[in-house]
Amino acid sequence: MTDRKVIDVKNVFFSYSKTPFLKDITFSVNEGEIFGFLGPSGAGKSTLQKVLTGICTDYQGSASILGIESKNHDKNFYEKIGVDFEFPSLFEKLSARENLEYFASLYSGETRDIDELLKEVGLYEHADKKVSAFSKGMKSRLNFVKSLIHNPDVLFLDEPTNGLDPNNVKIMKDLILREKEKGKTIILTTHDMHDATELCDRVVFIVDGQMKALDTPHNFIMSRGAARVTYTYMENGKERTVSTILSELSGDETLKNLIDENRITSIHSAEPTLNDIFIEITGTHLD
Repeated sequence: MTDRKVIDVKNVFFSYSKTPFLKDITFSVNEGEIFGFLGPSGAGKSTLQKVLTGICTDYQGSASILGIESKNHDKNFYEKIGVDFEFPSLFEKLSARENLEYFASLYSGETRDIDELLKEVGLYEHADKKVSAFSKGMKSRLNFVKSLIHNPDVLFLDEPTNGLDPNNVKIMKDLILREKEKGKTIILTTHDMHDATELCDRVVFIVDGQMKALDTPHNFIMSRGAARVTYTYMENGKERTVSTILSELSGDETLKNLIDENRITSIHSAEPTLNDIFIEITGTHLD
């Protein structure tokens, strides 16, 4: 990640009607950063992504991507960005290879090797199979590499793991991190706290079209709650449970005695999750 600013958003307002939908959105994203829009369904995450990708242009304020104001973009704008929508946009009657060949033909610059992309997502053996025969996970992986075909500088990913099984979720996350290693700037739109925690350098909490907080997942967790240690032990035939703050553990005489007497039946530590912090700050659940 570098200090070069790739996305710069200042005081953006947007409305589908007379009622404002996005309200005073301001943030910036650096080159090589994974930046997450985190919030519940209907919060405005996808709409903000549409503003940035030039789909919604009737906004107030400034939304600049690679120095280009989104509402004033020309056709070259789409040579520099890649978009993976939540729902795959593929030609079902074409094969995986034919889909990538077609979308590659839409760009004027050099495109990435189709066979290599298919190998990266484990679809090389299915390259000549019609997409209509693909599972949801296969379509999601193909849709993802479709957004990479022209080697864009900025990637917009909308709920890339939504509805996928654990194996496909891992594949997708590995692919995203691989693109980050190549220096890509990535906007990740999600309501999944695990995705945001594992992938994002920074996240912004969005509720009702407004930014509620912005920081790294680690800083959110460390600043908003202390890790706790919970342990259980048997006393008079009954199991007892005690929870204490990690920083106060050295003063827990009960725990010391139980360890000396080898009477601990279980012990574990836990930090607040990003979901816990989101609820604490916004009063809203992510689901």
